[in-house]
Amino acid sequence: MSLEKISAQLSNINESKKSSVSLPPIEKWNPPYCGEIDIQVKANGDWFYGGTIFKRLPLVKLFASVMLRDEQSDGDDYFLVTPVEKVKIEVEDAPFVLTQWAWQDTEKSVMIVMTNLEDEFVLDNKHPLTINSKGELYVTVRRNLLAKVHRNVYYQWADLAKEVVTDNGTQLIFTSAGYEFNLGVID
Repeated sequence: MSLEKISAQLSNINESKKSSVSLPPIEKWNPPYCGEIDIQVKANGDWFYGGTIFKRLPLVKLFASVMLRDEQSDGDDYFLVTPVEKVKIEVEDAPFVLTQWAWQDTEKSVMIVMTNLEDEFVLDNKHPLTINSKGELYVTVRRNLLAKVHRNVYYQWADLAKEVVTDNGTQLIFTSAGYEFNLGVID
C-alpha cells in the first residue's frame, strides 16, 4: 500500500465533503484489511511517513479525518480507513495533543479546547477529560480518539482549578459546560 494511493483516495473523499464540516462516515465502511503502512504518530503529535516528517498540515488533517482506533483490541491499534481499504499505522501515545484552550464566555463557564491539528470543541461530557493509571491526562476528541493534554495546558488548568476535599483526598477540580473535571489528587 503506497502513501500516494491512500492520498488519492482521501483526496476524492475530501473533495466530496468540502462543502460540509462533517467527518467521513468511516464507521459505515467495512473495507478489507490491506496491511500496514509506515505512518507513525509520535507522542508529541508529529506525523511521519518512512521516517520523514509530514510538512503539510492539510494532509495530516486529511489522514486524521479517517483514523480509527480498534475498539476490539486493547486500544493500541490504529487504522486509516477508506471505502476500499483499511491500513494499520503506528501511534506512540495518542493521535492528538491538546495544545490550547480558552473560555468561550465572559462568565468562564464553557471552555473551548484545540488540538495540534486544529480540532476545536467544548470540553464537556461528549469530550471528557480522563486520567490514565500513570496520572496522564487525555481528552476524547472524536469517535474514540484521544488527545494527550500538553504539559503547558495542564499547568494552566492547575492554576484555575479549585482544591476540593473528597473521600479520595484533596483533588484539583474545574468546571466546563456544567461538568466537573478532575486534574488529580494533591499529595
